[in-house]
Amino acid sequence: MSCSVAVASSPVFSPQRIPLSLFPSPETLAFGLTHHHLSPKAATSPSPSVSLLKRKRPARINIPMIGLEAIEPPLGSDSLREMEEGSALYSVYCKRGRKRVEMEDRYSAAIDLHGDPQMAFFGVFDGHGGSKASQFVSESIGKRIMEEVMNGGGEEKGIRIEEEIKNAYLKTDAEFLKEESRGGTCCVTALVRKGDLIVSNAGDCRAVMSVSGAAEALTSDHRPSRPDEKDRIESLGGYIDCSRSVWRLQGSLAVSRGIGDSHLKQWVISEPETRVIKIQPDCEFLILASDGLWEKVSNQEAIDIARPLCVDPQKPAPLSACKKLVNLSISRGSMDDISVMIIQLRQFI
Repeated sequence: MSCSVAVASSPVFSPQRIPLSLFPSPETLAFGLTHHHLSPKAATSPSPSVSLLKRKRPARINIPMIGLEAIEPPLGSDSLREMEEGSALYSVYCKRGRKRVEMEDRYSAAIDLHGDPQMAFFGVFDGHGGSKASQFVSESIGKRIMEEVMNGGGEEKGIRIEEEIKNAYLKTDAEFLKEESRGGTCCVTALVRKGDLIVSNAGDCRAVMSVSGAAEALTSDHRPSRPDEKDRIESLGGYIDCSRSVWRLQGSLAVSRGIGDSHLKQWVISEPETRVIKIQPDCEFLILASDGLWEKVSNQEAIDIARPLCVDPQKPAPLSACKKLVNLSISRGSMDDISVMIIQLRQFI
């Protein structure tokens, strides 16, 4: 950017020659004439003349345009910026939010359970108030679920699988509360067993299945604004309010179920909702993801984007699909941690 100095159109102000006596100092010469008032006597007195020094044009300043992808996380951020894993059965990609100091999302995946290639466990966990809860749950809830399912007696004792999953969630919650750690985590889990898909959730992590290309949500988000959740909270003496278009429990937490959150345990329950589905040939793949995805990408849009990369028999690329969904959410302004897991259901038929 350049600037110019306006000079009055008077005969004594010749643009070519100015009396030397009018220059007050070398510093003024360096920056040109700036508001120097001349008396008529001084202006007309004879004196040697010098050529006016030309001021150098300042160097051009290039101001780069910073896109969303160039924004760096705040100072003090941990070293865990992303996680990824891929196989023929599942793929997962997690990325820390742009303004997050700590990656709070975690995931869990275990295949060939008890030597059975048709039995597997998967989970995505969205922590809040730190990563301790999500880390703890990712390492323990799968074990608790398998203990309940394998040792609980199940249908032989008249115990439904939904009750076994519920018991595992409650036990995991109780174990974490004993740690006396702050924070909590939302959960979505999927157990594959004997051709069944058992999906559970507590919080706003979500499971969406592709059925011949159509999106089918297998979970319902647990938010304080959900009518039945609102009634439950208020019946227990709690309240919800809205701040910046977000409904919050006790003015703080934006979810109504999850594991942890000891300071809100009177209202934040860890009891999951569970759905059991028989895996059919038209059940193509399952997406488990944290709300960092679902706040910016709809269920059907996620299926439409992932499907070409998941159902191609010649060159399936589900990990690329996970990354594409994460990056789409970021491009739409998500600042949250984002985790996306894709499970190839046809591999378990």
